[in-house]
Amino acid sequence: MNELPSAEKFLTAHFSAAGTELLCAVSGGLDSMCLLDFTVRWAAGRGIGVAAAHFNHCLRGGAADRDEAFVREYCGARGIPFASGRGDTRALAARDGLSVEEAARRLRYEFLEETVVLRRSTAILTAHHADDNAETMLLNLCRGTGSAGLGIPAVRGNVYRPFLETTRGSLEDYASAHGLPHVEDETNREDGAARNLLRHKVMPILRELNPKAAQNMARAAGLLAAEDAALDALAEELLVRAEESQGRASLRWAALRSVPEAVRGRAVLGLMERACGHRRDLSAAHVKAALALEKGGECSLPYGLLARNSGAALEIFKAPPVPEAVKLTQGETVRFGAWRVALNSGVKGEFSYRLSLPGPLEVTAWRSSDRMKLPGGRGRRTMKRLWADAGVPPGVRDGLPVLRLGERPVAAPYLGVDLDFAAGEAGAQVTFYAEGETI
Repeated sequence: MNELPSAEKFLTAHFSAAGTELLCAVSGGLDSMCLLDFTVRWAAGRGIGVAAAHFNHCLRGGAADRDEAFVREYCGARGIPFASGRGDTRALAARDGLSVEEAARRLRYEFLEETVVLRRSTAILTAHHADDNAETMLLNLCRGTGSAGLGIPAVRGNVYRPFLETTRGSLEDYASAHGLPHVEDETNREDGAARNLLRHKVMPILRELNPKAAQNMARAAGLLAAEDAALDALAEELLVRAEESQGRASLRWAALRSVPEAVRGRAVLGLMERACGHRRDLSAAHVKAALALEKGGECSLPYGLLARNSGAALEIFKAPPVPEAVKLTQGETVRFGAWRVALNSGVKGEFSYRLSLPGPLEVTAWRSSDRMKLPGGRGRRTMKRLWADAGVPPGVRDGLPVLRLGERPVAAPYLGVDLDFAAGEAGAQVTFYAEGETI
């Protein structure tokens, strides 16, 4: 078997144990039919099993059902174990705000992961090839990705891609030589999708410049992947020095300054991952914002994370959940997160204020629309700005109680009382104090 030498070398290097089963993702298109046929031929006599898995995205009506039936019948005629699944791709895209392509990918891989567990297969094989890899590189370059996003990884988790160094032309030759049937997805001929536009307009020009453009880009992607892995390894070495507790991770600024910028950013991304449990939607912009705190301050990050300069270290931590609003009546003390709020209960402290009581009050978190007018101030200003002027960092601000009358903020710690509700010594007294504080 020397028709697709790089694929044969790949499979032989990764799979040798008898009793292994390889689960091929098969759409019915030419690429995946080549994958299934080639893997079956390679596995023969090695004691390795091969199964096929097909996912119907329910995007193309009868054509999608036709593809599923085609793969099912092909496998049935050859005794190849077959599994199928289907999902409403458009519904998922609408519900989660995804592109149809991303929703389809999520559903497909969820199905493949479930199937590999149910069948107790060793690995999932997909038919991504060198031209796919080149298209992915170009798309990601247009999006401004770093080296980690250039190209498709040959191995990620239990997903293996033996054709990444094989061109689409080589697969067409293989399919012709073996008389392989396949179905055509008519949407692949449309130029509306970015990938199709690259495939039909850009890649032909690149091949005119260099007939081996796709292979060379695949090789470049491999080199970048190796360099990316090396930088990740250096970042992991640095993260050994991080301090961790539940929902919190920190690393000293001196340690971050001791490594090159490329490693520093990866280490900060690792801190974020340790604080929230994943890297999804954590971007270079968030890393940049966290590193900018070396001069001081705090910033908000996705998934309720906060980054803070604690002096000697950069801290990434989960902000506490916002407490529920609570009613407050005369003579009562209520709890709001780590704070207590007392109204005419005889309690007095640093954050005690006199106010009028024009109606029922409640204690809530601050809202972005909240504005207050304070003594000596320049009119009504946002509470966010007022707290910033008072030196209250975001991580503290987000947990503070606000005494509210309807939609209006009346009083808050560090700020005092809105002038519209201020009163002299005869007014009611509200006191804000932290839990455990001696009053």
